[in-house]
Amino acid sequence: MTPRSTRPVDSLDDDDYPAFTMGRAADMLGTTPAFLRALGEHRLITPLRSEGGHRRYSRYQLRIAARARELVDQGTPIEAACRIVILEDQLEEAQRINEELRTRGAVS
Repeated sequence: MTPRSTRPVDSLDDDDYPAFTMGRAADMLGTTPAFLRALGEHRLITPLRSEGGHRRYSRYQLRIAARARELVDQGTPIEAACRIVILEDQLEEAQRINEELRTRGAVS
């Protein structure tokens, strides 16, 4: 008998699991599929594709899209909104890494 993992992989808990169709994602964000396609064209989010070629979005991608929509709703052009969200995401990652390094330095 092969040993089983102590914790089953649960794709519903995975922030990066492409669980949402384009239609469902658009409904959840209160936007249109065209808006989501535009975010892809501006390289803000790149949805995975199902075997049938349909776009599938993760929760993380939906949070990114929601932030872009917020900026667009405030009057920011979509190109600028995408760039702002990308920079915000990069800054958040840099701050996380910085904090991690600072914590490691304090422990050493």
